[in-house]
Amino acid sequence: MEAYTDFAGVYDTFMDETPYEEWCEFVDAALTRYRIKEETADTMLLQEQNSVVDLGCGTGTLTELLAAKGYDMIGIDNSQEMLQIAMEKRARSGLDILYLQQDMREFELYGAVGAVISVCDSLNYLLTEEELLSTFLLVHNYLYPGGVFVFDFNTVYKYAEVIGDATIAENREECSFIWENYYHPEEEINEYDLTIFVKNDSEGKRNKGECGKEEKWRKEAGGEENSFRRFQETHYQRGYRLEQMRALLEKAGLSLVEAVDADTRGEVTAESERIIVISRKEK
Repeated sequence: MEAYTDFAGVYDTFMDETPYEEWCEFVDAALTRYRIKEETADTMLLQEQNSVVDLGCGTGTLTELLAAKGYDMIGIDNSQEMLQIAMEKRARSGLDILYLQQDMREFELYGAVGAVISVCDSLNYLLTEEELLSTFLLVHNYLYPGGVFVFDFNTVYKYAEVIGDATIAENREECSFIWENYYHPEEEINEYDLTIFVKNDSEGKRNKGECGKEEKWRKEAGGEENSFRRFQETHYQRGYRLEQMRALLEKAGLSLVEAVDADTRGEVTAESERIIVISRKEK
């Protein structure tokens, strides 16, 4: 699970085409359709129902959007570097968001919540069904009765047939990356090796242009203007099938109520690359 250290500083740059606003509207609509809406005079109960956990929140972009819609957001991520950027966003926006550095397989909350979400293939970082089940059991434990769990995941088809053993590269003026994929069919695990090049400015700190705003980025060694800092990370993700997710949710006491193709928002097919699942804890 150790990932998103140096890469955290350029994550938002290379994810700038991610449809966060679209995801926010989908999640908001799902919570409106399925969430508890009973009236109550209990202020604590109302607060619990309106609380949403963003599991694997990363740099907090979606967390911020949902907080702006009025949800009481809790962001959980295992990467200190990603959370640092999320907290810098919170300082700029002034939104009331609680961030916790925790492993999703062992996360702890102070009370029940109305919903848990996990997007952008965060659950694919769990490499065994046992780890997934542990996470689902915790979700069930902390969800208020009738609460909703919305998540997405990359499929086996995507890793095996679409990006497995492919090399992806992107070159920008201030930073570039090379993303090499290696698919391991027996384990259905995709390994990707990231090599990132980030331009340094004349003062020896990370350029503050399109590649980010984080003050912590400093040149680690001597060099001249227009030099680049190079770093590498290796990530592992496992592909899953919808039937696996359904079975694990049921073991955890959650019911799968809806599943759609993330790209088409239509029916899931054998060639769906990413699937969005809406599940629920029974009342």
